[in-house]
Amino acid sequence: MVQQNSSEDIYTEPRSVDVDTLRNLGPLRALAGVWQGVRGLDVKPKAEGPKKQAYVERMELQPIDPQTNGPQLLYGLRYHTHVTKPDQVKTYHEQVGYWLWEPATATVMHTLSIPRGLTLMAGGQATADARGFELRAVKGDVHFGIVSAPFLSHAFDTVEFVIKVTLHDDGNWTYEEDTVLKILGQEALFHHVDRNTLVKIAEATPNPLARKNI
Repeated sequence: MVQQNSSEDIYTEPRSVDVDTLRNLGPLRALAGVWQGVRGLDVKPKAEGPKKQAYVERMELQPIDPQTNGPQLLYGLRYHTHVTKPDQVKTYHEQVGYWLWEPATATVMHTLSIPRGLTLMAGGQATADARGFELRAVKGDVHFGIVSAPFLSHAFDTVEFVIKVTLHDDGNWTYEEDTVLKILGQEALFHHVDRNTLVKIAEATPNPLARKNI
């Protein structure tokens, strides 16, 4: 259960905010930068059954300025992921969104939008020095939920999404995603699984306010 700010003052912003996002990302600090993964594995649904597909990807996660909702303070990374099949140029998968960290409640949030008509927000708890964490979104949840456009909702309805992140001692990190689908005409749920290990190819750029104060 995500902790809530118990203050009845929902308007007053924090008096003092450290503008250096990279210094305040908690468990997300290790994700900042530009990354490449060349050994991705996707298990996707096809008419004849599950199909395994190798993929490569480039993921960029850049720090944004601190965000406030009245007293709530969030630090985050804006990200873009571009995926292709090996030795191909055509886009296989693309997504954008944010990774967010709320220090006061030790909450990690992950938003995801893809150009197939799906958006979700997953959430979970982690300590600031965690070497891994797991986030979840469930269709119908009023906080961490999933929205699909009409065709996907009809044919490949996403009912649950889980992402597990593991940080490695060598500076690389691995994600494992399980997108649970209710497929038209199938009684059993389908687990659309993606996994890749990412290697840093460039450092993150400090957020605008931090650059201004250097």
